[in-house]
Amino acid sequence: SLKFAEVFTAEKEFVFEFRAGKHNCVLKVPLQFPVQENIRDLHGRLMLLHKIPCYIENELKTSLSNFMERQTTVDYDREAELALQRLTTGDVDVNQLTNAWARSYVETTLEHARPEEPSWDEDFADVYHELIHSPASDTLLNLEHNYFVSISELISERDMEIKKLQERQAAEMDKVMHQLGNTLSDHDVNAVASQHFDAQQVLENKWASELKQVTDIQKHEYQQWVISLHQDLQKSNNSSQINEEIKVQSSQLSELADSGARIFEEQPQLEESFTIHLGAQLKTMHNLRLVRADVLDLCKHRRHGSGGEKLRRLQTALSLYSSSLCGLVLLVDNRVNSYSGIKREFATVAKECTDFHFPCLEAQLDEVQQVELYARAQRSSKQKEQSEQNVERNPSNILPGEFYISRHSNLSEVHVVFHLCVDDNVRSGNITARDPAIMGLRNILKVCCTHDVTTVTVPLLLVHDMSEEMTIPWCLKRAELVFKCVKGFMMEMASWDGGISRTVQFLVPKSISEEMFYQLSNMLPQIFRVSSTLTLTSKH
Repeated sequence: SLKFAEVFTAEKEFVFEFRAGKHNCVLKVPLQFPVQENIRDLHGRLMLLHKIPCYIENELKTSLSNFMERQTTVDYDREAELALQRLTTGDVDVNQLTNAWARSYVETTLEHARPEEPSWDEDFADVYHELIHSPASDTLLNLEHNYFVSISELISERDMEIKKLQERQAAEMDKVMHQLGNTLSDHDVNAVASQHFDAQQVLENKWASELKQVTDIQKHEYQQWVISLHQDLQKSNNSSQINEEIKVQSSQLSELADSGARIFEEQPQLEESFTIHLGAQLKTMHNLRLVRADVLDLCKHRRHGSGGEKLRRLQTALSLYSSSLCGLVLLVDNRVNSYSGIKREFATVAKECTDFHFPCLEAQLDEVQQVELYARAQRSSKQKEQSEQNVERNPSNILPGEFYISRHSNLSEVHVVFHLCVDDNVRSGNITARDPAIMGLRNILKVCCTHDVTTVTVPLLLVHDMSEEMTIPWCLKRAELVFKCVKGFMMEMASWDGGISRTVQFLVPKSISEEMFYQLSNMLPQIFRVSSTLTLTSKH
């Protein structure tokens, strides 16, 4: 394309003759071509500055428009002729020109664009999905478990070293405090505390760097091994030999994994399951579970697990790239980070095992923060009138009821985590169906419908820990509200996804009593339509 303004500029005089009463008037205006200003603005200024009669307005506008269009066309024609002349004389490289035009068409028009080439992540996902559904699945899981054990040992060493440093610093601070007022002053105490803090930071940074380096190496080795194994399996003449190698390697990895195993008794978990049918005319069957457990138990891998642990890991791996994903609702505050509370605990669990498929949690949170800032900027530009609360609020914080999503392949029973923002209002006993937390659950279920999340775990009481104000009446009232709202949202699902069978797990805190659990279990079938079994007996 021609950059006209850079190639040719010229001043031309616009002449307009008109009659005002008995006088013949001539308006002459020098114009710079190509004209950069709006014709309406130019016309208005001419009318105002030269005091042209109003009955001439339309005639002046037409004459000015025709003049600008005619002169612009003349200039473009001249430039085109010069460009063609340069082309015929060889001043311009024809190949370079055609490549520039071709690139412009490819970059700006979908019709001429090249099909997108599959990325490394997509290729690896396809290869992994194929292998995990093959005899190599056992080898993959054992390799992942060994990587997990090595990271766990490294974390144990880190925790032990940090604990020793803290104990040593605590003893040193006790000595300093005993000498305060005698040989040492407040300034000396502050200096020692500052040294202790710096030492802890250095140690934590050292271990964070080492852990990152190890996880990066593990991820690279694992992905390369998966790709090379898949390539070997593609060669039909070596398939039998490769299968034998897989069996041998699998048994060796199993021995390594079991060498440090000890008897591991899982704490009994209270759970009740129900089958329901929802819908006015076309009914859809869903599975409901009421589970008493810690929310992070669904994420943790056990270092010395039983056969059930391996089955859970296999099930999560089999459905990683499928249309049957598992989601978890995690209640968080309004800051998008992993520095405190349940967010810090979840981040600790996520770091215990390398994620071989998705970016680490910190990278995902950084991306969420960038998207959040961009969304806030777009929203504030459209909303000129804002309340003082919105103006003073940190633009990087999210509002109650909003949520962000993280993806994981390294958690025990979860692929997708919905980080739902809630405030202290959820601990009160007077929230309604229009509360932001409830509406956030509705939006999460809608995302589940549109993104193939067929199993979702929801905190029934909208809290992860019990406190003194959460009495039995409080729990029953809250559970009834959430049950009824989720039932309504699930009935809406039929219009969202056409009526796909789903599993919803209602999670209650681990500290809740068995009596309270069974009261909630009795409430559920009263709110949902639970399917009943019929016993057929022959009539004698």
